[in-house]
Formats: sequence, C-alpha cells, structure tokens
Amino acid sequence: MDEWREVYLEDVAREVTVGHVGPMATEYVDAGVPFLRSQNVESLRINETDIKFISPEFDARLAKSSLRPGDVVIVRTGKPGTCAVVPPTLPHANCSDLVIVRCGPALDPRFLAYYMNGAAQHQVDANLVGAVQQHFNVGAAKRLVLRLPPLAEQRRIAEILGALDDKIELNLRMSETLEGLVRADYAALMAMAVDVLPSGWHRGSIADLASSVRSIVAPEIVDPATPYIGLEHMPRGGLVLNEWSAAGDAESAKSEFRAGDVLFGKLRPYFRKVGIVPVDGICSTDILVLRPRSAADLGLLLGVATDPVFIEHANAASTGTRMPRASWADMSRFAIPLPTPGERASFTARVRPLLDRCVAAGRESRTLGVLRDALLPRLISGELRVGDAEQALEAAS
Repeated sequence: MDEWREVYLEDVAREVTVGHVGPMATEYVDAGVPFLRSQNVESLRINETDIKFISPEFDARLAKSSLRPGDVVIVRTGKPGTCAVVPPTLPHANCSDLVIVRCGPALDPRFLAYYMNGAAQHQVDANLVGAVQQHFNVGAAKRLVLRLPPLAEQRRIAEILGALDDKIELNLRMSETLEGLVRADYAALMAMAVDVLPSGWHRGSIADLASSVRSIVAPEIVDPATPYIGLEHMPRGGLVLNEWSAAGDAESAKSEFRAGDVLFGKLRPYFRKVGIVPVDGICSTDILVLRPRSAADLGLLLGVATDPVFIEHANAASTGTRMPRASWADMSRFAIPLPTPGERASFTARVRPLLDRCVAAGRESRTLGVLRDALLPRLISGELRVGDAEQALEAAS
C-alpha cells in the first residue's frame, strides 16, 4: 500500500476534454462515423444499440471529440459519472456531451473505468452543476482525486475484474445471436403469408394471442425483496428481460407479472423495450403486461410484440403531449396473419430452447456481476490485494 498515491486525474491523463456540444439533429446520416451519445455509455461497456452516425466531413470538423480505442468516456448528463472504455470494435468514432479522458503512461484506461464506476461516484455527485439538468463538467473531472497503485497493479486489478466483465459481455453477445435466430425464424414464418394466407391461416389480432393483465399492487404491501422491472431495466431490442432490481420501499402502485409474461413499454419512445420475463415480480405501470393465451402462443406473441411494424402501429396509436402512450385497446386491434395452432406450437417449440439459453446466460451474468461488484470497491481501494482476489475467483469457479 505504500506505493499507492493520491493524484488528480489531470496529472495522470494526457488529455481531459469534452465531446461536441451543440445541435445534432441535422447532422445524422444513415451510415458513416459512429457517434456516441450518453445513452450509448453504460457502466463499463459501450452499448452500440441505436448508435447514430455522422458524415466523415462533419467528423473532420470535430477533431477534438474524435475517439479511438482505449479512450475513456464519462457521461456528463443523465447518469453523470457512468464510464466505459472505447472498445476495439470502434476503431474510429466521435461523440457529443461526454467527458473524454486520454490516459497518460501511468494510468491504465480500464482501471480508470472501474475506479470511476466503483469509487468516484461521491466525487461526481459533489461536483454536479446546473439548476434544471445537472451535469458533470470537464473542470470537475480534471480535479477528481484518484488513489492510484503502480501501473502493473492497476493492470492486474483490471484483468481480474475484466475477466468477469468479459464473460458477461460474451453471454450478452451469445444472447444477441440467439435472439437473432428467433427473429429470423419469425420473419420466415410471416413471409409465408405476404401475398396469400396459407391453408388453415386466418386474419386476427395480437389479442388472439394474449390478454393484457392489470393486477395492481399497492405500495404498502410490496415485499422489498420482490424483483422489480422499470423501463430502465429493459434493453431496446431484447427478447429476454434478464435485468431487475429489488423493489425496496415502493413509492407508488406497481403491476404484477408472472414468469413467461411479455412486458411492453407503453410510453413513446419506449415501444422497442419488449421481452419475456423469467421470474415473478412487479413492474412500473408504464409497462404493459401481456400474458399468452396458451403456452403454444408464446413464440408468436413475442415475435409480433417486437415486430417493427407493430411498434410503428403503437407509435401511431399513442396519444398525449408530455408523455405519449399507447393503450392496449388500440394495440389489440393490430391485425396479423395467424398460423394454425399446430404451426404456432411448432414455432414456439423451435424458439423456446433458444430463449431458455438466453435466460441461463442472464442468470450466470447476474451471478458474475454480483461477484464483480463485491470485489471492485475493495480492489480499487487497496483493501483487498490482487492475490487474495485471485484466490476468491478460483474458489467461486
């Protein structure tokens, strides 16, 4: 511990700057240079879902905010302090409204990301500015105090924690691949009815596949340990919802759901937040709980609920000025070609094993995440030495 030292971030960074700040709506293009925003930066990972692109010409004008692998990006507004390292999968990118840290020779980027997400949040919170929307500025970032071990130990700490995160990321990528197979199977099934309905098929609606369950639980009777899902737990474009938190002290009424239900975010622009849940629990009343009418209908229900055409229908049907939302009454009228009961059961039988593997991957990732979160603060504070952490990992494996 004698070799650990306290330093300001600006003393060990080659550069601390900020991404582009300014209007962007007219600058996005269909393909070009990836452009990160705060919603793309999650704790310890870059989420490339719904990533935007800018032209090479506009990118050239934003040289200061150009990103390369190994740069560390920190969220300024929304969830200030959330931090990730730009991965090799983004060999060149740009960004807006993010703090950018380019590490010097005495600072490992991945160690910094773990430090920011595990030990620096109180410093971030103490330095937020802004009356309406608080943000974390570059000046405050430069003056962050780090307790820094020697570079070799930084890298060993990052390797230990990174091994857990790499497995979590691998599980995520595998699940994305499996979900892609489910989508492809659904698309192939629906392609059979593009021009003429096959024999035995008929026109129906999503209401033929599911009912909307509205079982409300008063906050005073919510068990604090109950799994709770809010819109923040639901990834865009997923098919299986593997993230939740404990309900804690609920402040408002919640909706009950059962394992096997399909949850659908009913606020615009959250209609793409859809997925099957593997546990019983409660969710925000801004989420629609859909229950398959039969086990054989689960696969088709999930396919329809995540179909871009259905999501556009929900967009068009949503009403309200401040927080537009779609009702089940409107969504249930969405017309779809319905396969025969046998074909629906066959489709569900094909995709259910893939969904079950996604559930298993999510369960493993949650276990690994709990272990990482237990080790992280102790490692980066120096309370737990690297050798002891390695032994703990061996015992857990």
